[in-house]
Parts: sequence; C-alpha cells; structure tokens
Amino acid sequence: MLIKNCKLVTWESPNRILEDHALYVEKGVIKEIGSQPTMMEKYAQETQIDARHQYVMPGNICAHTHFYGAFARGLGIPGSPAKDFPEILKKLWWALDKSLALEDVKYSALVCILDAIKHGTTTLVDHHASPNAIAGSLDTIAQVVEQSGIRASLCYEVTDRDGEEKAMAGIRENTRFIEWVQREKPLEGRLSAMFGLHASLTLSEKTLEECRKSVPDNVGFHIHVAEHHADEYDSIEKSGMRVVDRLYRHGILGPRSIAVHCVHVDAKEIALLAETNTWVTHQPRSNMNNAVGLPEVEAMLRYGVKVCLGNDGFSNAMWEEWKAAYLAHKLKNLDPRRMSGIDIVQMAIYNNSELMQVLFAGKQIGKITVGSQADLIFVDYHPFTTLTPDNLPWHILFGFHESMVTTTIVAGNILMRDRQLLTLDEEKIAFEARKLSQETWGRFRKNF
Repeated sequence: MLIKNCKLVTWESPNRILEDHALYVEKGVIKEIGSQPTMMEKYAQETQIDARHQYVMPGNICAHTHFYGAFARGLGIPGSPAKDFPEILKKLWWALDKSLALEDVKYSALVCILDAIKHGTTTLVDHHASPNAIAGSLDTIAQVVEQSGIRASLCYEVTDRDGEEKAMAGIRENTRFIEWVQREKPLEGRLSAMFGLHASLTLSEKTLEECRKSVPDNVGFHIHVAEHHADEYDSIEKSGMRVVDRLYRHGILGPRSIAVHCVHVDAKEIALLAETNTWVTHQPRSNMNNAVGLPEVEAMLRYGVKVCLGNDGFSNAMWEEWKAAYLAHKLKNLDPRRMSGIDIVQMAIYNNSELMQVLFAGKQIGKITVGSQADLIFVDYHPFTTLTPDNLPWHILFGFHESMVTTTIVAGNILMRDRQLLTLDEEKIAFEARKLSQETWGRFRKNF
C-alpha cells in the first residue's frame, strides 16, 4: 500500500521530519520513501491510505510491561494500606496473580493490547505470572497477540515463592515456549520469547542455576532488579553479594537480557551492567506509585548502560511515561536541568528500537527507513509554534497526547483506522473482562 500526504518523523539519527512525503509498504516492510508527486506517479495503481497531512511516525515501544495486572484496576485491597513495596507485593500482586485462570490471562492481555493499539504502542515486552495457570499461559497470550496484530515479546516469571513444583513448571513454560517460537517462527516475526525471572529476592541459588541451564545461549533473561532495598538485603543474605553481582555470577546478565528498574543499584553494579551490555528498563510511573525511589538514569546513560523505557503495567500510552520521567527526575534532584528531553528520546526511541532489533531477530523496528518494519502511527497534532527535528522531544512532552493517535499499523496491517479498531471488538472485550474480573476479585479475597 501507499501511504500518502504524510509529514514523516523518521526517528533516524539524526532525526528528520519530511513534509509532503509518501511511503510504500510491501509485505510488512517499508520499501520506498519519496516526495508526494513522485510516489503518487510511481504507485498510482496501489492501494492508497491518505494520512491527511498528519504526522506519520514509528509506533511507540514499551520495553517492560505486565498484561496480567490488568484486573488490578479498581480493586480494593482489604485491611490497612501497604506501608512499603514488599507489602504491596504481598497484599496486591502475589494475591492477584494466584487468582488468575487462563481465561483471565487471555482477557488481561486483550484489554492491555487494545489499550496499546488505541494509544499508539505497537511493540510490547511482557513479563507474565499466573502461578495457578502456568502451563499454556504464554500460548494464551500469543493467541491474543496473533488476533490483535500487535508485536510482542513474552516470558513467564520463574519464582520460588509458590514452591519448588511451580518454579519448575515456570521453567518448563519458558523453555517450551522458547523452543516453539524458535522452531516455528510464528506470526511472521511479530512474536519473540525471553526467559522470565521474578527477582533475586524470590529466587534460590538452586533455581537460578536450573534456569541458567535451561536457556539456550541466544535467549536472554527478563528480571526485576533492585526495585526496592529489600532485594539488595536479601541477595546479600543469600549470597554475600549485591543483586547485580549475584546475577552476574549465575550468568543471567548479557546483551540479550533485561534488568528491570535498577532503582537501588550501586556504582559497581552499574559498571557490571555496562560491561555485560545488559539492557535496563526505567518505569517512572510505577516507581512513583510504589514509592521505591528513582534510579540514577542519567548516570547509567553516561556510563554506557542502555537504558530503555517501559511502563510496568501502567496504561500503554507511552508518551505519559515520557512526561513522568521528564518531571520526576527534576523533582527528585530539585533541579530543572535534570533529565533532558534528549535523554528521554535516547531511552524511549533509540535504545528501545535497538533492544527490539535484538529481541526480534535483527528486524529494524522503531524507525521510518527503507527496510524497516511498517509499524506506524498517524498523529493528529497541530502545532501552534514551529516544530523541528531538534525541538520535537519538547513538543511530545508538552503537546502530544495519546488521544491524537488516529491510526495504528503493525507489519503493514492496519489495526486501527481513524480511531476505529479493526482487529478487536472493544465493547465485547470490556463486557467479558468485567464479568471475569468479578470472579477474579472473589478469588483474590480468598487468597488474601
């Protein structure tokens, strides 16, 4: 198809904004970019999509999320409010994940992915948990990915908190799914697999060793790291080492692995993350909500750590994550110069894009260039001041809103056009999810 009447934001380095351009998409890949008159003449017989002079840009990427947490919205937690993050885990997340059946897993993924399509997020890296519905849980989510048309990387979080048998079941779910994805290469490359681990504080030495043995060399780990001080103290008690050092000893770090949060890592741990080329993801809305603090993102970037941007299960409106990161670090440091929009773009655009190239077998995702995947969004933004490649980050931070996304395309397939969802029935999904959530909440109260 030919997408015409575009203002293209390429997110190359350096970024370009190309007025009055068109792009030609074939088999899910951008094949040609050119001026409007030239492209209209060359591809006159092709299916045409009129962008109506909207900004056409790569879809947003979320480098860490949790579909399974969707039914937490509006859920009342019995008793007194959790006083810290370990209590939040016990009172909310570990009671909720135990309450999920496979149908809940399906609809949790559906509502999150629907939210992503509506708000311009085309690729998501999910981290799943459902200890009473482990076997087949990743297949269930993969079916939703197939139905929706989105691009996603999946894993199951292995943990010892529910006993050895379920830890082993989590290992089997990861390895089985990884082998299937590598063998079958499903969904024309829209699906990838990692090996999930919860966090050092819920993993024994024995389980970490078993996980390392179970993973092929070309697959990385996806694990929460030092989100709270408790993770560091637990690691020191178990191993005599801080979390990153412990994971390094077990061979968990590396250029295919994601360390999530890293709020309480020290200078040596930052150095290890840099030396091993381990990816780090930052989730500012979650960090603020859980009152765990904020990581030293700017220091990590200076040290060469590839810090990406995720949302930890918050709404899949990634520009909201941009804004939270931009503002939160200024407040933390009492310094308006901190956390430049340039650093936000480095995480959310360039680092996220580079990570996807690792997770999706070298596919170029997150750019508008010839050969890149046609994962695109149309943004109905009308600036009242000059917009240039140099000041675009600040237009996004202070002007863009997720409601401005009108069309979402993944691998050349239109998932939403003029705000009309084409692959998912929002009303039906919301109706079914509401029914299921009542049952899930009932089980949650019993698990509490």
